[in-house]
Amino acid sequence: MDQITSRRAEARAGYPQVSAVGAQRAFSMAMVISGIRCLIAYIALPFLAPFLNLAPGVGPWLGVGISIVAIVANVFSIRRFARSQHRLRKPVIAINIAVIAFMLVLIGIDLNTAALTA
Repeated sequence: MDQITSRRAEARAGYPQVSAVGAQRAFSMAMVISGIRCLIAYIALPFLAPFLNLAPGVGPWLGVGISIVAIVANVFSIRRFARSQHRLRKPVIAINIAVIAFMLVLIGIDLNTAALTA
């Protein structure tokens, strides 16, 4: 009976609960994408750009694109954790929000750099 009541409450709320495993997977993927953005922007591009003959303005736009993907992944992670009953739900959501804020700052820096190199 309790399970039926909780399913009805979920249906009224408009979305079902998600598993802790799914929420953890979404968080992990968001962190990996954010990490890849930083690796590309700060380690790979400074060393590989001259060898690949990339124009100076390509790096910032690549960073903006990857940052947008990272923000979307973090928003997806927040939505998954908000619907889960994971015991670390609130700290993980706070980490996601901090990463989104960091990505927004990096987008601002990249846009400024792109404007200066144009």
